[in-house]
Amino acid sequence: MSTPLRSEGWSVQPSFVPHGTVAPVTLLADDDALTQLAGEPAVAWQTPWTELSNVQIVGFARSMALFATVSGVRYCWRNPSRSDFEALRAIVLAHGGVVARQRRRAGIYSVAVIVLIAALAGGIGSWLYRNSSGSNVIAETRNVNLTLRDLPTGWYPSPAPSASPLYNLFSAAGKLEKPSTTPTTLPKKTSIWAKVSNVFQQCVGVSAHRDRVYGAAGQQPEYQVSSKIFDSPSFGGIEVVSTTQYYVTTTMVHRDTAEMSRRNFGSCFATSNVALVRAVYRASVPTSNTGTNFRPATFLRGWSRGGEAQLTLPSVSETPHLVMVEITNGHYEVTLGVLTNDWPKAATFVSGLTGTLLSRIESTTSKSV
Repeated sequence: MSTPLRSEGWSVQPSFVPHGTVAPVTLLADDDALTQLAGEPAVAWQTPWTELSNVQIVGFARSMALFATVSGVRYCWRNPSRSDFEALRAIVLAHGGVVARQRRRAGIYSVAVIVLIAALAGGIGSWLYRNSSGSNVIAETRNVNLTLRDLPTGWYPSPAPSASPLYNLFSAAGKLEKPSTTPTTLPKKTSIWAKVSNVFQQCVGVSAHRDRVYGAAGQQPEYQVSSKIFDSPSFGGIEVVSTTQYYVTTTMVHRDTAEMSRRNFGSCFATSNVALVRAVYRASVPTSNTGTNFRPATFLRGWSRGGEAQLTLPSVSETPHLVMVEITNGHYEVTLGVLTNDWPKAATFVSGLTGTLLSRIESTTSKSV
């Protein structure tokens, strides 16, 4: 029998009971169970390891996070200290959990992530810098994205966004991107990016030279900014995030929309994003369309298409659904990313978020606050 571990200084999201204590939290770990002591005086919740699924520990430069699913709810414990990381890491591994190597994701694969978010709706083709209306456009672009006020009670900003697969698909929250000129030459056929691009292009039926989403025909936006990743225990556990791109001319958006209006765009786009996440985790990428189309139900002007595909990862027992929705109107292209364990029950909710984002690019007076 191993020596029990007592680790202090944690916080937890969501709370184990409605409006319950989320800090301070002490974790007790032994061979049989994980016990949480929350609040002062402490209230104890003990969960056998056999009832915990998808256990994951993440080490950061000065902090750590522990994730586990209990009865369909995804919990995250955060600690600003790494002092117990190695001891807890050994316990997690002993009970079938995994260690997420956050440094590797941010390092080896950062180029692929940056290229993808630049290509989410506008392609990786040539982009020419032009003067614009400056600060007003930047403010409007920021104001399109989702905020906590757009979400029901019980949602919260992800306490460890870099541990989410969505982190590999969307740029850092709030960081304004001004993509630089990108060469129109195609990547080497053996590169990860080429493999992911090929998945999409064969699925949709477009050549790499004519593809505006991943290929050489695409155009970069002038401005791009992402929201935070938001979490909720609803729908068996769900995460959402959005990215807004502003293009200098509406013609750019019209041409992108024309390609994205192809019959299987939604399912193919979801499949290609699953391919990229699996490549980040050094897993094989799908060679055929594994997704399904999703048409958000909205009653607004503008255009939207989506798709979903299951995301399987090595050493992770759960298989959540990755949902990707593209929304276009005027100068704007918006990408909505959703990771949920309960699809299609979440479809109506995702349609509502699509409508919220679409309303903001329809009218300059409709802004998030």
